[in-house]
Amino acid sequence: MELYQHFRKEEHQFIDQVLEWKETVGRQYAPKLTDFLDPREQQIVQSVVGSDGDVRVSFFGGAPFVERKRALLYPPYFEADEGEYDIALFAVRYPGKFVSLEHRDVLGALMSLGLRRGKFGDILVMGGEIQFFTAAEVADYVRLHLGAIGKAPVSLEQLPLSAAIPLEDAWQEETATVSSLRLDAVLAQAFRLARERAKALIESGLVKVNWKVVDKPDFLCGPGDVLSARGFGRCKLFSVEGMTKKERWRVRLGRQK
Repeated sequence: MELYQHFRKEEHQFIDQVLEWKETVGRQYAPKLTDFLDPREQQIVQSVVGSDGDVRVSFFGGAPFVERKRALLYPPYFEADEGEYDIALFAVRYPGKFVSLEHRDVLGALMSLGLRRGKFGDILVMGGEIQFFTAAEVADYVRLHLGAIGKAPVSLEQLPLSAAIPLEDAWQEETATVSSLRLDAVLAQAFRLARERAKALIESGLVKVNWKVVDKPDFLCGPGDVLSARGFGRCKLFSVEGMTKKERWRVRLGRQK
């Protein structure tokens, strides 16, 4: 199928899922709400659904600035509003004077509840304030079972979506050259690492591309890819701008501030 040629092999299974959603909406003439999707998955859904007049798609994750969003596929007659996305926002109350919690602590505690990652949206951490979005259908379960994060006792307070911490995504951009578009080369340049160090991180399963673990140093990066390395943060390959006279790739990279 020609559609698959535009995507990486490991994305084909998800494309099949999107095609199934699209076919179901078209056949039943009723809307379909997905779990939370990462930005790459949102791109795939948008590409697969396209501008098909019979099925439309829109995205919402609880606030305008979030990364993870639920997709709503719907027929033309349907009018989508934010209430259709069934999203709950929780504030985490904990003894902040005695405990310091980070994003990974919160994510680890949520994952220990036995729910899929797709049931949770963005986790917002600013200063001592922590919030997270969840699918409304599991909100009661989460409230009942999340009593601790690490060793810290916590309680949850549900808030209106309008009370979300207003985080802003910021990238510090630069133009650089890399010997190749291999993951280890791009990662090494972005985080100022020795190539062997970058390779070791990748092979240890500590690196993600578009929110999926990639453990192959020779994985080829492309424009729009978001890379993350545990302990180093995130970077984005904004564009590939051609070869230099010394046969190196000129790229535009961004590191998250």
